[in-house]
Parts: sequence; structure tokens; C-alpha cells
Amino acid sequence: MNYMLDYPRSLHKIRKTCFQMLNDRGYIVSKEDLNQGLEEFKDKFMDQDDKEVDKEKLTIFAQGQDDSDNQIFVFFPKEAKVGVKKIKDYAEKMKEADVKSAIIVVRTALTAFAKSALQEVFAPKFLIEQFQEQELLVNITEHNLVPSHEVLSQEEKETLLRRYRVKETQLPRIQHADPIARYYGLQRGEVVRITRPSQTAGRYVTYRLCI
Repeated sequence: MNYMLDYPRSLHKIRKTCFQMLNDRGYIVSKEDLNQGLEEFKDKFMDQDDKEVDKEKLTIFAQGQDDSDNQIFVFFPKEAKVGVKKIKDYAEKMKEADVKSAIIVVRTALTAFAKSALQEVFAPKFLIEQFQEQELLVNITEHNLVPSHEVLSQEEKETLLRRYRVKETQLPRIQHADPIARYYGLQRGEVVRITRPSQTAGRYVTYRLCI
């Protein structure tokens, strides 16, 4: 099914997934944003004359639950193809607001130059992630086969390594590009706790290092 056939409905789902993702990453998200209905979304963001959603108005700003300095933007560019110029515009907005992290939700894959710029130009100063809209139509963590994931703090990671007397390189691994790792914003070197139900032990806990 082509998600563009009812684009406002799709954008409503995508933005809701973004709020859920931010909430799961430890950012402050209101119940109103998490539970916003489709009609309320249309009333707030859709131009009633041309029946188009103003995607620039969809921008999200959130602060960390435990650290107000941990701030993030979520941008929804209106351009079908996002290039370096648009990313520079967002980076300038981040600089003005003193925000170091952002997510860009794009309709189609970034241009090759834009991808290169994210890694080579913007990465030293800003952490800018990118998701395609279709990736966020459904919250992958709500699938019944996906176990619970919890990102450890640096202190929790060090406690884990001491307790089991292992080096981080001895832990099982999860790829940085793994869909679950991307959902939680895992960075290389971070450890995630994975809890699965177990018929014998009640639950089974494992840890993975992001590489």
C-alpha cells in the first residue's frame, strides 16, 4: 500500500512514532502529544485551503527527563529530496538554540552529498540522525517479537563490566545501523539491556554493545 495515498494520516502516524521514540529515549513528552488524534492533528497542521500539511510546523523540540541540557529537535523537511543546503539550515537553527542533537525525517533517502556531509562536516559539532518516513509509520518496538530494550548509563555500564569481570569487547554486539539501535539512538560504545520472557526463569536478560 502506498502511504502517500493518505499523506496527512501517514504524517500523523509518523509524528506519533517520533514522540514515542523520544519518550523511550528519556525525553519529556506530554500525554497530549502522545495521544493526539488524527482530526486534532489536521486542525493544527493542515492548511484547510489546499489540504496540505505544513511540515515545517511539525518540528518537535524536547528536553531530557533527567538533564534539561539534553535537548533535541525533530525536523520534517517539506522537500522531497533533502540536500546539504537544507541540513545547513537546520544546523544553523540548532546552533542558535544551542542544541546538539536532531532527527531529520525525510520522504526519500538523503542525497549522497548530504549523507557525506552528516558524517564529515556536521558530526564533530552536531549529532544529526535521519529516518525515512516509511520507517516510522509503525513503532517497531510494539511488535510482540521485539523484547524490552533499555540503554545503560555510563555508570551502569561500568558496574556491569565490574560485576561480570569482562571487557566491553567481550559482550555480544548490536550494529549501530540495527533498526532497534537506531530507534533508541544507540551510539557506538553504549550498552543496551535486553529483557526477554522465559518459560523457566520468568525473564532472561542479556546485554549488547553497540558497534
